[in-house]
Amino acid sequence: MPNKISVLAEVSNQAHIGSNVSVWAFAQVRENAVIGDNTNIGSHAYIDANVRVGNNCKIQTGALIYDSAVVHDGVFIGPGVILTNDKYPRAASVDLTIKSSAEWEKVGVEINTGASIGAGSVCVAPLKIGTWAVVGAGTVVVKDIPDFALVIGNPARQIGWVGKSGKKLIKIKESMYKCPQTETIYKEVNSILSESNGE
Repeated sequence: MPNKISVLAEVSNQAHIGSNVSVWAFAQVRENAVIGDNTNIGSHAYIDANVRVGNNCKIQTGALIYDSAVVHDGVFIGPGVILTNDKYPRAASVDLTIKSSAEWEKVGVEINTGASIGAGSVCVAPLKIGTWAVVGAGTVVVKDIPDFALVIGNPARQIGWVGKSGKKLIKIKESMYKCPQTETIYKEVNSILSESNGE
């Protein structure tokens, strides 16, 4: 299907845009960014150079995603989310001369398949967000988040587990959880959650 790119968006001709991509007004997609098929980029979002975004993602209004973030398939990024790329940010060197790009060591945030990052959250690179994890609105993430984890707060702390539906799992017995929507059973082993056959 054809792309739907607003005439008010700024998309570099050096960006790689998949099919059926929507880019809304005043969004910016920089050079060498890769945007997968069926992805929606909201108004005023900023996709920096070299960022990779997978298929079937939703990047909402005002999200700021900086070089060298990797966003895998099916990820939701809420309004106003920031993925940083500088662990020790400074405008100037110790002698107050402006820092050059050669003095800048970029680090990235990686968001794995199916994860959701709530509105206004900040992910401080370098870190990874696990597959199908949910980061609650306004959370500040400063370390890796496990698969299926539900985290909130500043700094982020885990308050439970979620299934692929995004709903908080219900504990049914020791180390066993059930999704209230799909009834899928999950098992926790050594603080790692995965789908189970229910045994």
